[in-house]
Amino acid sequence: MTVLVTGGAGYIGSHMVLELGDAGERVVVLDNLSTGFSWAVAEGVPLVTGDSGDQALVARLIREYGIEAIIHFAASVVVPESVRDPLAYYRNNTMNTRALIECAVNNGVRHFIFSSTAAVYGNPTEIPVKEESLTQPISPYGWSKLMSETMLRDAGRAHDLRYVILRYFNVAGADPNGRCGQSSEDATHLIKVAVETALDLRPKLQVFGTDYPTPDGTCVRDYIHVTDLVRAHSDALRHLRSGGQSLTLNCGYGHGFSVREVIEAVKRASGVDFKVEMAPRRAGDPAQIVADCRQVRSTLGWQPRFDDLSVIVAHALACERALMQRRAARTDRRPQRETATAAPAGSAPR
Repeated sequence: MTVLVTGGAGYIGSHMVLELGDAGERVVVLDNLSTGFSWAVAEGVPLVTGDSGDQALVARLIREYGIEAIIHFAASVVVPESVRDPLAYYRNNTMNTRALIECAVNNGVRHFIFSSTAAVYGNPTEIPVKEESLTQPISPYGWSKLMSETMLRDAGRAHDLRYVILRYFNVAGADPNGRCGQSSEDATHLIKVAVETALDLRPKLQVFGTDYPTPDGTCVRDYIHVTDLVRAHSDALRHLRSGGQSLTLNCGYGHGFSVREVIEAVKRASGVDFKVEMAPRRAGDPAQIVADCRQVRSTLGWQPRFDDLSVIVAHALACERALMQRRAARTDRRPQRETATAAPAGSAPR
């Protein structure tokens, strides 16, 4: 039996491939490499370049590799970009997911794990947010994921397809063993951007909004280490294989940090007092969102190992330094500087 990981050359997907490989699973990756990297895929794992919405290609992979489970990461994930170009997000996230679900149903795949997001909650009325809380996205990104959730639930009821939907909060950090991390040079997520600024890859970091109804006026997010997140996927896969019912679960730690607190954590870890610039709010950013994560613990038996902001930041710093060495070896020149665009609401980076 083989697991198909879509978006497996991206941030979270590449960590998932490592987790599955460490457990002795057979894996195949499907990625169009629009934001992923072929070198990020673990050695020995087949990488097929293509789109998750290409039904002929997916059907062939299911037959050739004997795929019995799909873990679906492939998506566009930048909230402000979704506001600027919503149709691209509905095409890449919603339409491609629909095609993938249909292909799974038609070709006998029984287990499906979907990468969703806390952005489906919009501006929540209660903190921490429960899975039963009102879903009212405030960005096309959030809507594109919520639509996909609805399709998956309906398909699960109509067909022999069981699923786990995992709603990520803010994913950060990198593989503790240094094998991979968040590698995109134009990433917009706060910890990644702050680390790049500390390492002089960007001239400054912008904070979008300082007048939110939070303790220090900046957005508050629940940051989860990427390795803990992919372990939740492994727990979800075991749950489905053992006959467990379909589930929708939050993935976070149950407590949050403000943008200012994250910046200070990166300054402490790096020893660099880098430049920070205050900027106006952006569309699509909720003020505060923190997970109620009791269900993922009780239902899947998930036990996080890296619930510590300083550890998350330390792993992100180590990853970025390794990336700098890799780029220097490849180009023999220093990476180009650019202005940071930190996005505290980016809920599901690949």
